[in-house]
Amino acid sequence: IYLHSHSWSGIPREMRPVTWRLLSGYLPANKERRELVLTRKREEYFGFIEQYYHSRADEQYKDTYRQIHIDIPRTNPLIPLFQQPTVQEVFERILFIWAIRHPASGYVQGINDLVTPFFVVFLSEFVSEDVENFEVAALPIDTQRNIEADSFWCMSKLLDGIQDNYTFAQPGIQNKVKALEELVSRIDEDIHNYFKRYEVEYLQFAFRWMNNLLMRELPLRCTIRLWDTYQAEAEGFSHFHLYVCAAFLIEWRKEILSMVDFQGLLMLLQNLPTIHWGNEEVGLLLAEAYRLKYTFADAPSHYKR
Repeated sequence: IYLHSHSWSGIPREMRPVTWRLLSGYLPANKERRELVLTRKREEYFGFIEQYYHSRADEQYKDTYRQIHIDIPRTNPLIPLFQQPTVQEVFERILFIWAIRHPASGYVQGINDLVTPFFVVFLSEFVSEDVENFEVAALPIDTQRNIEADSFWCMSKLLDGIQDNYTFAQPGIQNKVKALEELVSRIDEDIHNYFKRYEVEYLQFAFRWMNNLLMRELPLRCTIRLWDTYQAEAEGFSHFHLYVCAAFLIEWRKEILSMVDFQGLLMLLQNLPTIHWGNEEVGLLLAEAYRLKYTFADAPSHYKR
């Protein structure tokens, strides 16, 4: 509980790797057992690689592998770190193993983004300078392997909580977008009616907000800060994320209401100007989401119009 309450408002960089491992439930709270568990889980992951990775060429899996292979270069295309062959191969292994161990969903576009924050945070343990330009192949092989295995397990823990986002027809996402629409109609009628007037469907912009957990809308440093809170908050990646999306939408109220056609609205909503955002903006966004959650969560009927 102590760890959760302190992480909610942001974790210092040097504490983040171990805190994220703890919050995701990957690392046991019991200090004596940690080394043992890490060693065992890392060996287990590389056991999966030995067992399954050669099957990427098999008839049954080659489409999955092809899709992953295509998506990986498109993951964070502007960050040099992710253009390195070493790093792209790590992502291919993580995603392929996850996909074949989760046949109900398999690999779906969007899941590739979810490896990124874990990989960057676990890499930052060994890099004092700018992670985004660091040459990963320069690290000892054992270190590279540990970062890969830990990223796999923590991403898996995250996906356990939101797997219905990625099963057939992505029902989780459809429901969350509907819930966002319902929430915004209660919080800000002006925006809601404006969308109606210009025939903007929430799915047209918010599908990506749910599918990629806002990662395509924010700089990576902001996503990492956001995830400090998501991991500290019960159902952070599912339920609380909904309120963050509502707060995020309302953040752009002035810009939205100044648009005069469908085209302009959609262009704005798909390219929101967050490039200069940092911890302060994310902190304010989270505080507003928290306020909305307590004002509107399971609200009595008088909130519902």
